[in-house]
Amino acid sequence: MHQIRYFLAVCDSLNFTRAAEACNVSQPALTRAIKALEDELGGELLRRERNKTHLTELGRLVREPLALALAETERTKREAAAFLSLGDSPLTLGVMYTVGPSRLVAMLDHLYRTAPGIQIKLRDGTPAAVLAALMSGETDLAVLSRPDDPPERLELLPLYRERFVVAFPPGHRFARQNAVRLDDMAGENYLLRLECELRDVIRQTREQRGVDMNIRCQSQREDWIQSMILAGMGCAFMPESMPMLPGIETRPLQEESLQREICLAIVAGRRFSPAVRAFVTLAGKFAAPETKRAGR
Repeated sequence: MHQIRYFLAVCDSLNFTRAAEACNVSQPALTRAIKALEDELGGELLRRERNKTHLTELGRLVREPLALALAETERTKREAAAFLSLGDSPLTLGVMYTVGPSRLVAMLDHLYRTAPGIQIKLRDGTPAAVLAALMSGETDLAVLSRPDDPPERLELLPLYRERFVVAFPPGHRFARQNAVRLDDMAGENYLLRLECELRDVIRQTREQRGVDMNIRCQSQREDWIQSMILAGMGCAFMPESMPMLPGIETRPLQEESLQREICLAIVAGRRFSPAVRAFVTLAGKFAAPETKRAGR
């Protein structure tokens, strides 16, 4: 890269002596570096005629691409230095409380090992609360399911897709099955999770299929729903990665439409700290292959 820098300095001044002074090197060292660059590119870049120096056709051709390459290299070096010097760098991450930690812990652990100065503060909440905190600037980033009608400035980086499961108490008939169809839920006592982002989709799907369930209770509290499942009051649909109370059994729900996509949400145009940029870069590497193929 120093060869490129010396060449660009001569392009600016069209004088080897002044270019060497600007680069703080001797003129012979600058001349040798540019000769090495010419050898690598396969032709003359600069031509000296007495006291006058000018660019050759090849020199004019490569000047702009080399300037862009140098600028990109310098930017990358600055970002790398900022990343490696992260010290006591805070990052506030909003997480939808139905998102289990299993898929995110490995990413957080990798981030801590590569940039131990980062200090992450987790704030969980309902989908609406997590999104509102992100848009208002209370949090830097958010992990949540893809909203049906996202705000205009919201950018979403898909992390993974997951199915829903049927959660039921020990001894339930579903324990004898490998999976549960939606039709199997007909006549079952059902516990409705009011903060479920697929609540309307589930209702519309079962109405279209004529699947009637006995809604025993409705609650915004996941711990209440799970406690009632353990008490034998009914079943509920849950995301497969959601942490469950010990004793609750689950089976996959055989319904392709009942899936959700978990994304990392970013507010476009907002200035990001090095810690936030590091987290976003790492999240892109940890995204599940199926979400990358989807291109969303």
